[in-house]
Amino acid sequence: MNRIMMVDSNNRKINYLRLSITDRCNLRCMYCMPEDGIEFLPHDKILSYEEILRIVQLATYRGIRKVRLTGGEPLVRKGFTDFLKSMSEIEGLEEISITTNGVLLKQYAAEIKACGVTRLNISLDSLKPEKFKMITGRDYFHQVWEGIQEAERLGFAPIKLNVVAIKGINDDEIEAFGRLTLEKPYHIRFIEQMPIGGNNWNSDKFISILEIYERLQNVGPLVSIERRNSLDGPAQRYKIENAKGEIGLIGALSNHFCDVCNRLRLTADGHLRSCLFSETELDAMPLLREGKNDEEIIALIEKAIHEKPERHNLQNQGQRSCTRQMSSIGG
Repeated sequence: MNRIMMVDSNNRKINYLRLSITDRCNLRCMYCMPEDGIEFLPHDKILSYEEILRIVQLATYRGIRKVRLTGGEPLVRKGFTDFLKSMSEIEGLEEISITTNGVLLKQYAAEIKACGVTRLNISLDSLKPEKFKMITGRDYFHQVWEGIQEAERLGFAPIKLNVVAIKGINDDEIEAFGRLTLEKPYHIRFIEQMPIGGNNWNSDKFISILEIYERLQNVGPLVSIERRNSLDGPAQRYKIENAKGEIGLIGALSNHFCDVCNRLRLTADGHLRSCLFSETELDAMPLLREGKNDEEIIALIEKAIHEKPERHNLQNQGQRSCTRQMSSIGG
């Protein structure tokens, strides 16, 4: 079968698939999942590993070159590293990365590295154990920090630490995260909080990447870094002089990057989403479970790409929101 790089109706090359393998998570972050949890999908309503691998393989025929595995928390799903090994053998994939909360990372880091994966995104919204517990609902800071250190020891690079910035919650640590890049080779990525899944988004707690940028100037002047290649994410990249690491700013609300968005998403229950904030989804599960041929599944992937909206249309800093829970879409 011929491999064709697909472009959407706005002439954007779609080469990046964000793939949620489970909606389950071992944290209860305030901006993602309520403390009392949500009703998780039954196992038969979640794509099997075999079904996921088939989708990914077919997606490479339409230009997908990068896959990011997310959840929920991907490391809580049984058999994850065996699945990862199988994915690493798919011809046409140039990059596989993982987004994790880091709680189980120390346990699985060596196995992940053995599969050929070296790129990690680790959620870390505070450097203070008590505040970490307040944000995540769990007292796991030290497990996460040990996982980060183990990943560094094993040679993972880059190690990106994702910080969802919330005014009055963790914005007092912006400079501390900036200083961390002076000592460590980590990529600290500040992310604007987004209104998703009834997460009590509040404009009073919103802090823009411009405000974060200005606060980081207290640590040192920021020097812009050029994009590495077409598989790079949307972060505006900077480096403080003589720093070992770097800083990324992701402004989904204040600084739309829709015109360069190269993403397609696959939810844990098999729905293709071409935009995080669009409620339009295409259900791939029936095709997979009814024995449809490859051409029919590829046609669905093509449809999802072609119908990708030009903009997410979030206006007035989040007056419109995505109703699906982030844990089922994939972070």
